[in-house]
Amino acid sequence: MKWKAVWRQAGREEILHKKIPDKRKNIDVVRRLMVMILAAAFMLASIPFPGQVTAFAAEFDVYSEKIPHGKTGKNLTISFKLQRNSGTYDEELYAGFDVSGGEIWDEDEEDRQYGYAFPFEVTKSLPTTENPKSIGKMGGDKKTASLTGRVRRDLTEGYYKVPVVIMEADGSQVGRADLRVWITKSAGTDSDDEEDGNKTYDFVLGEGQSTPDGTYPHVMNFSINLRNNSPATVYNIKASITADADTTKFPFEINDVNYDRMFEKIAVDETVELGYSFAIREDAYSGYYPISMKIYYSNSSTGEELQTFETSFFVRIHNKDKEDERGEFNEHDRTRARIIIDGFSTNPDTIIAGEEFELILKIKNASSNITATNLLFSMESEKVSDSAVFTTESGSSSVALNSLAPGGVTELRYRLLSRPGVDQRSYGVTIKAKFDSPEYKNAEEELKLDIPVNQIARLSTGTFEIMPESIPAGSEANVMFGINNTGKVMLYNVTVSFEAASIQATDTYVGNIKPGETGNVDCMVTGAAPTEDEGKVKVLISYEDEAGDVYTEEKEMTLYVLEDMSSMEDIDAGMFEEMPKEQEKVGLAAFLEMNQQRLLPGALAVILILVIVIVIMAVKHRRAKTEMESDEDEEE
Repeated sequence: MKWKAVWRQAGREEILHKKIPDKRKNIDVVRRLMVMILAAAFMLASIPFPGQVTAFAAEFDVYSEKIPHGKTGKNLTISFKLQRNSGTYDEELYAGFDVSGGEIWDEDEEDRQYGYAFPFEVTKSLPTTENPKSIGKMGGDKKTASLTGRVRRDLTEGYYKVPVVIMEADGSQVGRADLRVWITKSAGTDSDDEEDGNKTYDFVLGEGQSTPDGTYPHVMNFSINLRNNSPATVYNIKASITADADTTKFPFEINDVNYDRMFEKIAVDETVELGYSFAIREDAYSGYYPISMKIYYSNSSTGEELQTFETSFFVRIHNKDKEDERGEFNEHDRTRARIIIDGFSTNPDTIIAGEEFELILKIKNASSNITATNLLFSMESEKVSDSAVFTTESGSSSVALNSLAPGGVTELRYRLLSRPGVDQRSYGVTIKAKFDSPEYKNAEEELKLDIPVNQIARLSTGTFEIMPESIPAGSEANVMFGINNTGKVMLYNVTVSFEAASIQATDTYVGNIKPGETGNVDCMVTGAAPTEDEGKVKVLISYEDEAGDVYTEEKEMTLYVLEDMSSMEDIDAGMFEEMPKEQEKVGLAAFLEMNQQRLLPGALAVILILVIVIVIMAVKHRRAKTEMESDEDEEE
């Protein structure tokens, strides 16, 4: 720059003139003073005064309202504002320092001395035009942003110029300004940052968010982002909304004593959410409302020296329009009745999917002094796979009523049919009410309720596999079959029991069976006594529903239990040895005659078994007699 050359020239001439004789010193002094005055004029022309902005002909004006103060070796945050020149702007914005121009001289002592050096250390963390910081979208005509850097330790006290550039995502510049900062020498180390009283604390509300929007009479739920735009962590933060009884200033019902949101600490550039839920006032007009907020904070973790930061954000309300200049009124801008569901019941109490039921509603006019007239109630059911869960059995789903006095209650009845294939849960029903009030015509309300629908548990069994199909008393048979859950609900704690006079009672646990799945039974059944009937055995399948109620279904299977004949093989055949053949025949005849009445009603199988046993005993007897005779012959 020209002033640099002039200044250097002045320095060189000062060195040369030291060798000039004393008689020319006065002339040299005058000449040096003139050169220095000229250099100073160039310097003053290039230094921006406090509050002065070097504008950039672009989309935005960039300016700062006060000069930030910083210390060498410490972080300094520069807060600045953006103002849109015209129109709207929805692009994401980025900001960074321009460190690429001729304003950065790291080795020129003269430049550093007179405040023309770039005041921040150029590190990877410094936001520059090559590594810009996102500052979000405008969200309005004005926006506050900030950039932070660490001040160079080699600077002398004075003003310094900081070039700030506003860019789009592709690097296109849309705003620029040369802001000023005041730098002083730091007397301590980096630990003094926490005690620096010259820091500028700032908070940003709603960065990158749309304006909260609500429509009366619905509850307005929204959250506002709060970012710590300060150069240091803040502690014991309380963000407090300022409520006002004047509807023109505060459009919400004042239901709480305060609307404070507390935080223990918020770090630098950290963003927290302030969540709110407000009921819109009935008499609030449509439009934008500024919501004032005070932020109380401390710059010390001890919570001392509590400070206050005041800011605001806007909300948009949709309700009624203001009266026009002619004094005409919209017929809807009046007070109206409040129609609610005071309770409901069903007949029967438990609704089974696929069955009919009656829905009984108690409708109440909750207003204390406004009558509702020309009421029309229409029912709409929740849909599953584009089909309504509840349909009217016959007739229309709408019911008309002439009037309903303040505080009055009426009863509506709907005969409904539930859809058979739906899952077991609660389904919504909406009652749309349309009515008139003396000062409000065609008012509408949506009344909602949930109706639980239950499914009946269903199961079936597969083929019983019994091996063997008949057993002697005391023996076991293996029983296998499957239990199929053919319903829409889970079968919990499934247990199978076997009961009959001919077997020992047996239980087996199967577990839970999901809809459409099968639980397998594999157990042993022990015979206890001979079967005296058709061999039927009860199979009791019990299970629980979601409420823990127990249900039981009964099935049957066939299993014959025979007389245990194993003990008859041990009968001593010697009881027949001394019996003459004639007595043997007489004894057999007597035995048969004695047991005739028992054998006749018995099964043919039992008679055959007895005959086989007698034959076996006779054969054993003959063999024993033959062996005795052969032994006697050998002894002789």
